[in-house]
Amino acid sequence: MKITAVIPARYGSTRFEGKPLADILGKPMIEWVYEGARQSKLIDEVIVATDDLRIFEAVQGFGGKVVMTSPDHPTGTDRVAEVAQKLRSEILVNVQGDEPLIKGSIIDKAIRPLLRDETLHISSLMTRIKDIKDWLNPHQVKVVVDGKGFALYFSRSPIPFPRDFTIEQILSNPDMRGRLLSKKLFKHIGLYVYRRSFLLKLAKMKPTPLEKLEKLEQLRVLENGYKIKVVPVDYEPIGVDIPSDLPKVIASLTK
Repeated sequence: MKITAVIPARYGSTRFEGKPLADILGKPMIEWVYEGARQSKLIDEVIVATDDLRIFEAVQGFGGKVVMTSPDHPTGTDRVAEVAQKLRSEILVNVQGDEPLIKGSIIDKAIRPLLRDETLHISSLMTRIKDIKDWLNPHQVKVVVDGKGFALYFSRSPIPFPRDFTIEQILSNPDMRGRLLSKKLFKHIGLYVYRRSFLLKLAKMKPTPLEKLEKLEQLRVLENGYKIKVVPVDYEPIGVDIPSDLPKVIASLTK
């Protein structure tokens, strides 16, 4: 069974233009992501999918495999789906191009459920929330799963939320914060593993009401009645959304 990782990388980010080419310790960020994906023991090939010649040439410059895709894709999923149409791989891994700390061992944990269970269409990752600020941060996507590890809901809001308390009460009481964090709150890691057939089907589905409300395309899967297996991992992602995120990544890499 062939498995291909695709890293969607566009130049025109509104919050950080040219982000994939941002320098991190002498290498463009996209190279760090590419190398992390190459560490996987289950992935057969890694491809960068871009709409910009500068990114294309940078990937070729460090010896990576890269393809040009349409500049009109609204999401990274659509860009990965375009690449998948031309591949024979049974499983596709969507690796976010702004996660320079991602490692192959982490990616493999997301892949294994689809290798074990032929009925699964899609899997992803989550990690424990250790700081109450992450739980409250709308830029950190939270996930709640059922007893078998399937996603019940994803949200930018703090979920699950204790009915009997307010945010002010939680923030002002260290013991309460500790008890809440001990309940195993999880944030979502935006890495997805798809069966090729499902990915192509997903790309043709129209955006759904909750997806448009939360600006989370994984909700399209749930709203159409499909399940997402979410695997817990011990990994603290540092995504790069804006230039000021780069020092955090550099500090982690130089520890």
